[in-house]
Amino acid sequence: MVNTYEDMKLGEKGAWLSIIAYVILSTVKLMVGYLTGSEALSADGQNNSTDIVASIAVLIGLKISRKPPDKNHRYGHFRAETVAALMASFIMFAVGLQVLYQAVMKFRVPTIESPDIIAAWTALFCAIAIYFVYRYNIRLARKINSHAMMAAAQDNRSDAFVSIGAFVGIMGAQFGLPWLDPLTALIVGIIICKTAWDIFRDSSHALTDGFDPEELQTIKKTIFETPGVEKIIDIKARIHGNNKLVDVTIAVDHQLNVGESHEITEHIEKRIYEVHNISYVHIHIEPFMIGSPIQA
Repeated sequence: MVNTYEDMKLGEKGAWLSIIAYVILSTVKLMVGYLTGSEALSADGQNNSTDIVASIAVLIGLKISRKPPDKNHRYGHFRAETVAALMASFIMFAVGLQVLYQAVMKFRVPTIESPDIIAAWTALFCAIAIYFVYRYNIRLARKINSHAMMAAAQDNRSDAFVSIGAFVGIMGAQFGLPWLDPLTALIVGIIICKTAWDIFRDSSHALTDGFDPEELQTIKKTIFETPGVEKIIDIKARIHGNNKLVDVTIAVDHQLNVGESHEITEHIEKRIYEVHNISYVHIHIEPFMIGSPIQA
């Protein structure tokens, strides 16, 4: 579990990076948007201000996840980061719906203003900056297998799309194509809502002890191929933060003594860790005899 706690600490760096980036980018967008009269850039800045809250939620979730087990949380607090990912998905939903609403309103009453071209280049620069933050966080999320950091990275990518949408809209106004702004915003809003739904689905699936049945069958095969395992009576697994927990009941030769049976469980734990990178496996042993009613 030591590596798990260290991974959570590493994930906090990504959350801090998002917070710092959003503070800087929202400030720049709001200032330039005000000075150039660009509503698109100002709205993008307000969006980033909301993202600061989502990033703080992720940071808090990661910090809570690093708390050691206590009398009320015997398995630790790892699910706090999954809860943080769920909260981030709600915030992304709200942002996505707001972008869709504004896009529909602009279709009904298209803008005819043409803000300063500096607003467009500011939006493009910010899109590039937050994209690099996304690349850093997505690599980090995959490295530490963190739902919260994955949600933060997806939020970063959505914000890059929003900034690109603002860039396209402002440039469209420069060339007398005001319909480009709401059309781009509509596409971006759909992308944000789709991303939010994916994060919500994965987080809620993990929080309700859901587990990929195909992966479970692969784990079952690995256990069954371990020397000494005669039958697999029962197996189940669940996700606990960035950990996977496996509970399995196996049958071994009834003539084996306690030490020999325990050696088989150690081999199973070693194989599960080497093949599937799962460090927590709870194994229960039952005696197996020819003609026994125990089924695989």
